[in-house]
Amino acid sequence: MTIPATRLTYQEYLDSPETIARYDILDGEMVMAPAPIFRHQVTSGNIYTPVCAFVTEQGLGVVAYSPVDVMIQTEPLRTRQPDVLYVGNENRHIIGEMVHGGPDLVIEILSPGNSRRDSESKLEDYASIAVKECWLVSPEAGTVEVLSLVDGAWKRLSLRGLGDDVSSEVLADLELPVSEIFADA
Repeated sequence: MTIPATRLTYQEYLDSPETIARYDILDGEMVMAPAPIFRHQVTSGNIYTPVCAFVTEQGLGVVAYSPVDVMIQTEPLRTRQPDVLYVGNENRHIIGEMVHGGPDLVIEILSPGNSRRDSESKLEDYASIAVKECWLVSPEAGTVEVLSLVDGAWKRLSLRGLGDDVSSEVLADLELPVSEIFADA
């Protein structure tokens, strides 16, 4: 006899205690991610620190790092936790206990265990809430792929590697050396 898994409802989610565990909720099921490896965390910090400093100095909005829930939909419940996200001042209304809507920029750092389907699923979710820009960061390949949402579909703006600078359409004038993103990682 098979007993179906209980699916978390939006209200149960709201009533849950805070946790520092990293997980996405996919159609009501909590999908726990293992703790990120050291290289992942160093890379995340190497991105977060200069992006946050740039946004703060320019007074452009707010930058946060995982774990922070981004609500994709409430029924069936679906959330994501990008590694780094940016919400511009004009969209600050989407920030509450969690982020209800599309951040202007999400940054996903790929782990060795991530499949292409994992990335595609996240990109589909981010497109559904109108995230403007997404960076896919690959420590293994030493690359940063910058994607822009155009008419509901992701378009590659650039693919940068070591020796290049990565820039953003959403954060004009931000340039990060790719070598610094992967420094000490």
